[in-house]
Amino acid sequence: MKVILAQPRGFCAGVVRAVETVELALEQFGAPVYVRHEIVHNQHVVQTLRSQGARFVETLDEVPENAVTIFSAHGVASDVESEARERQLRVLDATCPLVTKVHNHGRQYAAKGYQVILIGEVGHPEIIGTLGQIPAPVVVVRNVSEVQALAFPEHTPLAYLTQTTLSVDDTRAVVKALKQRYPQIVGPDTRDICYAVQNRQTAVRELSLCSDLVLVVGSVKSSNSVTLRDIAGERGKPSYLIADGSGVCSEWFGKGVTVGLTAGASTPESMIDDVIAALARIEPLDIETLPGREEHVQFRLPTGLIARQ
Repeated sequence: MKVILAQPRGFCAGVVRAVETVELALEQFGAPVYVRHEIVHNQHVVQTLRSQGARFVETLDEVPENAVTIFSAHGVASDVESEARERQLRVLDATCPLVTKVHNHGRQYAAKGYQVILIGEVGHPEIIGTLGQIPAPVVVVRNVSEVQALAFPEHTPLAYLTQTTLSVDDTRAVVKALKQRYPQIVGPDTRDICYAVQNRQTAVRELSLCSDLVLVVGSVKSSNSVTLRDIAGERGKPSYLIADGSGVCSEWFGKGVTVGLTAGASTPESMIDDVIAALARIEPLDIETLPGREEHVQFRLPTGLIARQ
């Protein structure tokens, strides 16, 4: 069996920063530390950190006063930040800096009197946090049909923002529909969608060209992992989203098949290795890596942590 690895794949800089935040907090402050929401959408990462002493909660009333509290990479609403201050929690903010950038844009648009339209998935933690960071009404749309259903008067000052983990192609179509409907609308270029998400989407498109089927390692709760699976499927290749090697099904593979393998931005390399090991139990592997963009982005740790030497 030939296995072709996408490049890049797996952890992005924002996820590395978030996971390292929890690990360093445990080292420097001791267990337990409390994490509001899953630090990233990957159960293997969450379980590993839980075994080290992290406790994952959905609301701050589950956190003892003065406890070390970490906000997840997805970001939180401003009222959550206020509650943490009122309860004197020791907060380490692991919000991805690219999500924080969206929050800043949203506040700036609102301050200038724009009606903000947020392109994203209702109920996703990043969207919930972004809605709670913009001190004005925000309308969320996910697709072109929802754009067509908008009913703003023709000359309403409008601005759009995007969830960082969406499909670049889908988002570009929604932005195009918004601009056709409301030519006066302003907003960032789709290049402002997370660089790591874009790189992984570009890589899976290339992977689809040279593979008979594509495996995406990631969680069903991970928006960017689901998108990778969908992109491969849209290119006519069987594509499967699996959490680890246990999700591999031998019936998927014919003799001499070429398997493309990639992973979402919240998937650790150990889970990719686990899938490779599962494939190797089916038949011997010939493994190669596609040429692709190398990522060297690093984000500073949250204030209050000391980096490893």
